Amino acid sequence: MPKAKILVIDDEPLMREFIEEAMTRAGYRVVSSGNGVEGVEFIKNQPFDLIITDLKMSPVDGMEVLGETVKISPETPVIIMTAYATIDTAIEALKKGAVDYLIKPFTPEVIEIAVKRVLDKVKMSAENKFLRSELNTYLGPPQMIGSSKAMKELHEKIAKIADSRSTVLIRGETGVGKELVARSIHHISPRQDKPFIKVNCAALSSGILESELFGHERGSFTGAYERKIGRFELANGGSLLLDEVSEIHVDLQPKLLRALQEREIERVGGTETISVDVRIIATSNRNLEDAVENNSFRRDLFYRLNVITLYVPPLRERKEDIPELVHYFLKRFSKENGRNIESITEKAMNQFMEYDWPGNIRELQNIIERAVVLAGKKKILSAEDFEFFKIPSHTIKNNSNLQAGITLAEMEKNIILKTLEHCDGNKTKAAETLGISVRTLRNKLHEYGMVRSPND
Repeated sequence: MPKAKILVIDDEPLMREFIEEAMTRAGYRVVSSGNGVEGVEFIKNQPFDLIITDLKMSPVDGMEVLGETVKISPETPVIIMTAYATIDTAIEALKKGAVDYLIKPFTPEVIEIAVKRVLDKVKMSAENKFLRSELNTYLGPPQMIGSSKAMKELHEKIAKIADSRSTVLIRGETGVGKELVARSIHHISPRQDKPFIKVNCAALSSGILESELFGHERGSFTGAYERKIGRFELANGGSLLLDEVSEIHVDLQPKLLRALQEREIERVGGTETISVDVRIIATSNRNLEDAVENNSFRRDLFYRLNVITLYVPPLRERKEDIPELVHYFLKRFSKENGRNIESITEKAMNQFMEYDWPGNIRELQNIIERAVVLAGKKKILSAEDFEFFKIPSHTIKNNSNLQAGITLAEMEKNIILKTLEHCDGNKTKAAETLGISVRTLRNKLHEYGMVRSPND
């Protein structure tokens, strides 16, 4: 577990040494100061997880230390202590931002309990803040639908590896449910009561991703107005999902490799080494071996991630699961949208079984949700109620747009542009249909001169 760093400010040497010894014995790192002036300078120049300050000091007293802390590092909690306690001073300290108020003298047990309570509250607050920001939080246990041979084998592998600490790499096309597999591993593991934290490596630039993963200290870069706890720390004791890990920029990969090897991190702009106990689960829809060969992915990082590999088959390879998935999504979206849909026609189900599903389960889910929302009072949906995206391979089969002598590069460009046009310019939808990442799509469009840069 990361050791919290505590600043103790007291002008009484014996009391200061008493608190320092109690905190050190409890496993915390302690910095001490004999006056408020020096204490405030410490706060300006280095980060602390908690500040414990005496009230009566000169020339800068505890209230002034509290006020300066609120200005300099508003996220850092402050405990005020005094031998001259009154109701009025306690209320004033709490109003000005103190998190607790201790009356001298006290035993080591009293201050240990107070400190633990405050630090636990801070950690819980950081976790809750993060979790509230997650738009895709799953409610209840994850449900992996399907009873095909491929899915039964996947369930068996998950059961075998769930109780281990080993890193897991989940591979498969876009939309097959790799995140659901990751959540299933966490849900049946000994870490199930600890955090499950996700970061989408493809959605963030290298600089932002570094801060998201490892956190940053106040003032470490422009806009870093306060300390940020990274997702490695938030996931401590639990599991961290690195979604689309292949998209991490090569410059950031050495720092990730060190975190995986040493189970230690440093916040951006920080010098302190923080130990973390995190089970890493990574996903990729790209061929990582190819990425290693073209030097866009480090070989040593690939070996570190590729300890246990799970392959999630595309929907076209387990079509016997389609009826079960269809009925599951019909029931789910009917309930969510106040509809009373019972089933679909045989013709519609036949179309579902014949379709190749390039976007896999995500595409199936979206098509059913759209049909349910637009169904009105219908109880049975027909084939006409479903909109199927006609993928480029169908166009190629129909031979409607092929020309003799066309190069593979030109064919690829035509397919991508037509898919983008079919999706009304929606890059995310086009990428899902093509089975590639949004970043790969943007890179291709950059090659065609249709965007200014791959990050547009």
